[in-house]
Amino acid sequence: MSVPDENQVTRETNQTSESENSKNIKDQNGDHVAPSTPQKRTMLKQCAQHILWFIKDQWFLITMLFLILIASQAQVPPQDQALKQTVINYLCVAIIFFINGCTIPTKILCDNLSRWKVHIFVQTQSYLLTSAISFGVASATAVNKTFMDADLLVGVIVLGCLPTAIAFNVVMTRKANGNAPLALSQTTISNLLGPFLSPALIQMYTSVDTWYTAHLPSISSYAEIYRRVFKSLGLSVFLPLAVGQILQTLFPKACNKVFVQYKLNKIGSLALLILIWQTYDEAFASHAFSTLPASNIVCIVFFAIALFLLWFVVALVTAKLWLRVPTDAIAVAFVVPTKTPAVGLPLTQVLFGELQPAQLARLRVQTVVFQAVQVACCSLLTLWLRRWGAGERGEEEEEEV
Repeated sequence: MSVPDENQVTRETNQTSESENSKNIKDQNGDHVAPSTPQKRTMLKQCAQHILWFIKDQWFLITMLFLILIASQAQVPPQDQALKQTVINYLCVAIIFFINGCTIPTKILCDNLSRWKVHIFVQTQSYLLTSAISFGVASATAVNKTFMDADLLVGVIVLGCLPTAIAFNVVMTRKANGNAPLALSQTTISNLLGPFLSPALIQMYTSVDTWYTAHLPSISSYAEIYRRVFKSLGLSVFLPLAVGQILQTLFPKACNKVFVQYKLNKIGSLALLILIWQTYDEAFASHAFSTLPASNIVCIVFFAIALFLLWFVVALVTAKLWLRVPTDAIAVAFVVPTKTPAVGLPLTQVLFGELQPAQLARLRVQTVVFQAVQVACCSLLTLWLRRWGAGERGEEEEEEV
């Protein structure tokens, strides 16, 4: 074996010392000098990796904002709005529930449907708690008659009385590693109760003798509400869910391979984005925002954020204290504060169809704005809920992108 050259060893030692000293170089004042160029490149690379990770994780939120921007600039012609709304509401919701039926085992779904105490706990918050808080906010705001438009205040009340989101909360629960079957069962029950509870609650709150409800027409019959809502639920929710459950029972391996391994369950997220786009397309086409002062729009956004966060915190804390299971608490936290425009917009048409089109458009603004707020808040909260749930279970965080 050859002996290393003494000069070579000396050079290597000097290079090592210079490398170590360069990391701790100080100027004449004793302050550390900025890192070298390779270190800067490493920091920039790490920053770029974090940005790319955020874009990949929050692609749903970013895409939603892009679609809202498109809807604000170009809308479907007015004569095609009704057809667009019917096709998208039925088809996209059906796709989401068909995928849920194909990916959730029947036994797990039935086990969650049999938890009647949880149903009472969740639905009480989803209807009574949210509607009472919304009515309180509207009443407090109405003290100043010149501060906000009357139709906007009625819209705040209507928002709190709506059933939970038909498909969105299941998607977000799955993304946050929560109990998706529980979210699905609560969504189904909530939208079954919606045609009965929502009109009754809206009538109860709007029948109070106040200046901002004096112009509302009287509600005489609920027959049209039941017909439209149950037709929509039957064709877009229950039938696709049943077909998906049958396929999942007969071909479990094939369903798992197609929707889980090949990740075709992401089609449900794309269908949900189309639903959100059509809601904003209709709102911009009806000029719902252009007739409102800027102060009212800012206030509507603030109300939407405040109401969602309040409902979310109450739902998460109470679910954690009572259910004591992190995955269940995550599901409840997404079910209670989310509201569905798929039921809310037709419901306002049936209840207040005698109003002028401009009044009806303003009445729906709060529900439309809340749609974007709940998507943004839920998408960002999944980052924290994944870590919180994993910490409660004592596991490493599992990220679903």
